[in-house]
Amino acid sequence: LRRAEKKLKKAQRELSRKQKGSRNREKARLKVARAHAKVADARREFHHQLSTRLIRESQAVAVEDLAVKALARTRLGKSVHDAGWSAFVAMLEYKAARYGRTFAKVGRFEPTSQVCSACGIKDGPKPLHVREWTCPACGTVHDRDHNAAKNIKAAGLAVTACGARVRPGHVPAPRGEAGSHGIRSGARAA
Repeated sequence: LRRAEKKLKKAQRELSRKQKGSRNREKARLKVARAHAKVADARREFHHQLSTRLIRESQAVAVEDLAVKALARTRLGKSVHDAGWSAFVAMLEYKAARYGRTFAKVGRFEPTSQVCSACGIKDGPKPLHVREWTCPACGTVHDRDHNAAKNIKAAGLAVTACGARVRPGHVPAPRGEAGSHGIRSGARAA
């Protein structure tokens, strides 16, 4: 992928130097288009290979719905966007259905890195530079990412075991509360 991106960068530089309307500019434009296609193909191929391997090797797959826009603001922004998280999750989802596997998605607001995977106590939010923490209740030392992975797995197993969602869904308003409050529910306008 990185090799293909370097070739794309070079092809775009060459294109910008060509005179508009010239035959050489048209050749350079086609070269840029082919380079773009190679980058997209490399990314898509990686997604297909990894998602197929994960689905074939696992009975159940649980993923966290990440806030990619917020993650992209960090110094790893390019790598975050290159990962193509939503396309990868979509591939996991349809391949899980195709192979008869269970797929679960844990919401982004679930406090997976704040809850102790050993005893279940919520320790509260921590800044990102805190990579390890000790549970105040049971004394277990947790790596932030491993703890979050254990909690995501547990939430995914809960979904697969009873079909329940990790967080309750939206509940519609009762009939008396729904609609306009200016019109009585028994009388209709004539």
